[in-house]
Amino acid sequence: MDASSAPTGRPKFALLQWLMAHAHHHSDNDIAALRKACLLITSFMLIELGVGLWANALVLVADAGHMFLDATALGLAWWAAHLSTRGGDQQLSYGYHRFQVLAAFVNGLTLVVLIIWITVEALQRLMNPEAMNPWPTLIVASLGFVVNLIAFRLLHDTSGNTNIRSAALHVLGDLLGSVAAMVAAVIVMSFGWLYADPVLTMAIVVILSRGAYAVLKESANILLEGVPAGVNLAQIKQTLTEEIDEVDGVHHVHAWGLTAEKPLLTLHALIPESAQVQTVVRDIKQLLKERFDIEHSTIQVELGPCPDDQPGHVH
Repeated sequence: MDASSAPTGRPKFALLQWLMAHAHHHSDNDIAALRKACLLITSFMLIELGVGLWANALVLVADAGHMFLDATALGLAWWAAHLSTRGGDQQLSYGYHRFQVLAAFVNGLTLVVLIIWITVEALQRLMNPEAMNPWPTLIVASLGFVVNLIAFRLLHDTSGNTNIRSAALHVLGDLLGSVAAMVAAVIVMSFGWLYADPVLTMAIVVILSRGAYAVLKESANILLEGVPAGVNLAQIKQTLTEEIDEVDGVHHVHAWGLTAEKPLLTLHALIPESAQVQTVVRDIKQLLKERFDIEHSTIQVELGPCPDDQPGHVH
């Protein structure tokens, strides 16, 4: 397949995802990046938690709590990416790719829990501001920014699938948390305004909420066998009927995703009795692959009325 057959109707970064999905070594890169990011985040989380408690800096403690969940999320994503390299078996004939989607969904739920906890803590401090020690907060937050930037960069240079994006969102939250802690420390140090801590914490909550919603929506759609983003069933039916001469009609079209990057499709195609079945099936599959980036499809060819639409047939 040449570049002209790359998907054009996918969301942002779709071309990058398509290219990376066809690279032979992307799974190994994903696993290595997740492993390094997990170990890096775990190590620094212990330092940040200790300093945050000592300095009484909510924004630092909240970020350390986020890093704890991140370490768990990265570990889960690491494990899921490793499992996805296994082939299919008698129990899971499509393989273990869905474990990455499940990991993304779980990570999204942990983000929701974290958001609720941080919000409650921030609201309490808005009502009753507490003093914080700005110097250790500034130092540790600056180091945390560097650590999270390295981890985020590691994940940025991977395939960018749903599992990776959910893990990267956790790290991005940490990155923003480090920035908020640095700014809060500088404000308290310069002006003594104690509200800077909870106010900047709430800003992080808003950003994380949008990311968590996106991850949960995408992973839930895959787990519920929803039509993948960028796949238009009506357009597929119209294109097959108009561009393949021996296809008289297309019906019972179903699409779902093994992962966000691996759409699957089944359909029934009505063809004339004089048609060459093997040629028609080949043409349908080729068009689905080149025009819609659907590499795995199952085609049921029919020469007359659809058996599934006959009276008495149970769907």
